[in-house]
Amino acid sequence: MYKYFPHTEEDLKQMLDKLKISSIDELFSDVPNNVLLKKDYDLPSEMSEMEVKNYFNEISKDNQELVIFSGLGVYDHYQPSVIDAITSRQEFLTSYTPYQPEISQGTLQYIFEYQSMIQALTGLDVSNASMYDGTTAAAEACFMACNVTRRNKILISETIHPNTIEVIKTYLKFKGYEFDFVGSKDGVFDKEDFKNKMNKDYAGVIVQNPNFFGFIENYEGVSDIVHDLKGVLVQNSDISTLAVLKTPKENDADIACGECQSLGAPVAFGGPYLGYLATVSKHVRKLPGRICGYTTDTLGRRSYVLTLQAREQHIRRAKANSNICSNQSLMALFVTVYMSVMGESGLKEVNKQSYQNAHYLYNKLLETGKFFDNFKQPFLKEFVLETKINHDLIREALVKNNIFGAYSLESIDESYENLVNFAVTEKRTTAEIDKLITVLERLS
Repeated sequence: MYKYFPHTEEDLKQMLDKLKISSIDELFSDVPNNVLLKKDYDLPSEMSEMEVKNYFNEISKDNQELVIFSGLGVYDHYQPSVIDAITSRQEFLTSYTPYQPEISQGTLQYIFEYQSMIQALTGLDVSNASMYDGTTAAAEACFMACNVTRRNKILISETIHPNTIEVIKTYLKFKGYEFDFVGSKDGVFDKEDFKNKMNKDYAGVIVQNPNFFGFIENYEGVSDIVHDLKGVLVQNSDISTLAVLKTPKENDADIACGECQSLGAPVAFGGPYLGYLATVSKHVRKLPGRICGYTTDTLGRRSYVLTLQAREQHIRRAKANSNICSNQSLMALFVTVYMSVMGESGLKEVNKQSYQNAHYLYNKLLETGKFFDNFKQPFLKEFVLETKINHDLIREALVKNNIFGAYSLESIDESYENLVNFAVTEKRTTAEIDKLITVLERLS
């Protein structure tokens, strides 16, 4: 068990010397002897951190968690335990806001590092902080597009998550902006429909990759059409996938937005989560929220400050880009620690393992003869299949076996009749996938 502890023998010796005791056992001298365990722990050896957690979850009878095989914008990726350790440090838990740099250096530093990492993943020039979640970030991105072009209409791809579309529609309605939809064909963005609809009256178009179904979209040529009409291209993405898929920069997008949950945030019953928003340099003053930068103090030491605040608290309210005002950045700290720990190679490995697991499940489901793929589109970790099996029957059978998966898309939109969603991350083992297949094979 020692290999799971971070303390070295020298660390322990220094602590004991400081406390003037000879052994750790003396720390428990007040505990009654009859309740102390006097034998070795029955623990397996040579396990990774994730395997150890799975081991204890399996032997626990009081706290059974469902094994997740669905996504739809929220993904069961692994959260390294170091995240909780670092996010609980006092310099990150200050009650002060970023407006007081002399006592908020911890908060300002992680916001700065978060912004830098978002820039690296999206490829764009600048990122802000304090977006509430992916859906509101998408709505703010639409506002930006309209502000930049001074047009009050925008196109929305139908392959964006329906929840995101509903939030965008609500935001646009009360801002007095208009919208229209670009249809889908075979589960992906319909370029011909886009070409027919895009004109100089529209501020631009917002698209998503991977899209609602999990399919990888090809947006080649879309930016040329948008930019020829002096419009703005907005790309919404699950940011974890940008480690391996084309970035917004590579798609020549002007604005990137989306959800950061997949970078170290727990599923947590739907929140709290974190949205991201990034753009090119020329649109930086239309970016809502706050931007942190760094300078040096009188002693020449690096220090962090709020650099740009295009918000109603700092400029005339009528000219504010957004009413975002609270520092919604605890989850940004989660994301920052996660990306620091994983690094570029770690993020690529997460996507590689998720890809392999998802395609293993996909092939096994098709082999059952009970699931069918009428789209046949490329995907990374999430996909949809058609089945004639009653969706309520599927859900009940899976829950009885501690599995959450095969989510019915028909419950989201009646037009998605017979479609069910699957998502597989690096956390899923071959045994878990095979168990899911076994349960589904029994149904008819």
